[in-house]
Formats: sequence, C-alpha cells, structure tokens
Amino acid sequence: MQQKIADDFDLRILRELRADARITNNDLAERIGLSPSPCLRRVRRLEETGVIKGYTALVDPAVFGWSMVAIATIRLGRQNEDEIVMFEEAIRGWDEVLECHLVTGSRDYVLKVVTGSLEQYERFIKEKIARLKCVASIETSFVMNTIKERRL
Repeated sequence: MQQKIADDFDLRILRELRADARITNNDLAERIGLSPSPCLRRVRRLEETGVIKGYTALVDPAVFGWSMVAIATIRLGRQNEDEIVMFEEAIRGWDEVLECHLVTGSRDYVLKVVTGSLEQYERFIKEKIARLKCVASIETSFVMNTIKERRL
C-alpha cells in the first residue's frame, strides 16, 4: 500500500494549498523548494490518494441571505440502522445544514445550520427536522459571534 504523505515536501504542499488553493504550480514549487514537474506530480498523487479531497471557494453567507447560524443537537428515538439512514439521507439534502457530525454523549448529532432569520430557522425545524419520525428531541443554540473558524 502506497503511503499517502511521503515526506516533509508533501506536508509543505498541503500547508501552502490550505493557505491558498489558487496558487500556481510554479509559485507552489518555488515556495516549497522543488522544481515544477515533481511538485505537480506530488499534488496529483495527493489528489488521487484522497489526501486532497477537493478545492472550494469560501463564500460570504450573506450572499445567500444567511445571517443566522445555529448549532442544533439532535437525539434520535432509537439508534437502529433504519433511523440512522433516514436521518443522514435527509440531512444530506438540506442546504441549510452546513455540517453534520455524529457524536458521543447524550446527543446523537450536532448540526451547524444557517438561515436568514429566526422565522426561517423555526420553519426549517418544523418543516424538515421535526417531520422526521426518527427525531426524538432537538436543542438549539444560536451563534452570537464566531471567534475562530478554520478549514483544513
């Protein structure tokens, strides 16, 4: 089995791409101390082995009218395969849910949800989450201010 991260050059590539995914291969190669061809081969290998999962743009949520961020914790009625599949398939289709994490403790899932207003959030809960028969309870905290947000 091929090792996914070969050496310090791979780690340096990842750090540079995390800071600026739009960097040209020539600039990347210069920053990490390789020539362009081996640098590009390494980037492609990191992509092919799944170390680099993709590239994305960070967009201001206000562009979509999303000004409110909520952290919702969900407890399922039963943790059987049918209910887990039902919940996870539904969550994947909802644009309001930015993140969904299966967690340990008294709750089953933690969601990061964005909407444009408290009324929209209430509608999201009533029309989507609460309609899932597998959901036993929902608790919500609203984000007042984001102190640190970082993507890998």
